Amino acid sequence: MEAFVRMTAVAAPLVRANIDTDIIIPSREMKSVSKTGLKDGLFAGWRYIAVGGRDPKPDFVLNQPEYADVAILLAGENVGCGSSREHAVWALHEYGFRAVIAPSFNPIFYNNCVRNGLCPVILPADAVSAIAAQVEADPAHAQVTVDLETQKVTAPDGSEYGFALNNEEDRIALLNGYDAVDLTLLHKEAIDAFIAADKGQRPWVYL
Repeated sequence: MEAFVRMTAVAAPLVRANIDTDIIIPSREMKSVSKTGLKDGLFAGWRYIAVGGRDPKPDFVLNQPEYADVAILLAGENVGCGSSREHAVWALHEYGFRAVIAPSFNPIFYNNCVRNGLCPVILPADAVSAIAAQVEADPAHAQVTVDLETQKVTAPDGSEYGFALNNEEDRIALLNGYDAVDLTLLHKEAIDAFIAADKGQRPWVYL
């Protein structure tokens, strides 16, 4: 998994509540079980004029040239609600997003973000709105910084907002690019000690 430590990038203001996973990646766009080949279907219902088409809607944020190098998504409350499809996070990541800033996340979507190198940042709604307003005022130059080491978001005007992930394990996973196996292996000494002791008490289990 790709590590996330710190980044400064263009942010896309899409501050709408309840952006569900079918909006992020409609089921008709899920033509593969792999993590690739999904970016063209990202936000397809909002991004394109016709269902199943590829003619862009000029007024949709990702179709505007100022957001060509976007890597941060500014969203509303309960982002990632709906189904548990991991394809939603895969599509965001393949498109180039590395962080999502929102007042709240659906828990499954949040966990999928962490497990796929996408940093989920929870900030108060007024903070997200303030950052989005600054970005919209000058999208080509108003970049946002997300720093997972210091756990701070820096707005274009220099304002700083602190944040915390749900637990330290999530932070360690993102900072180091660890998957679930890597996190387990951090406890290898304790695991080995348990197995050694257990073999003495229950040798028949290891035959």
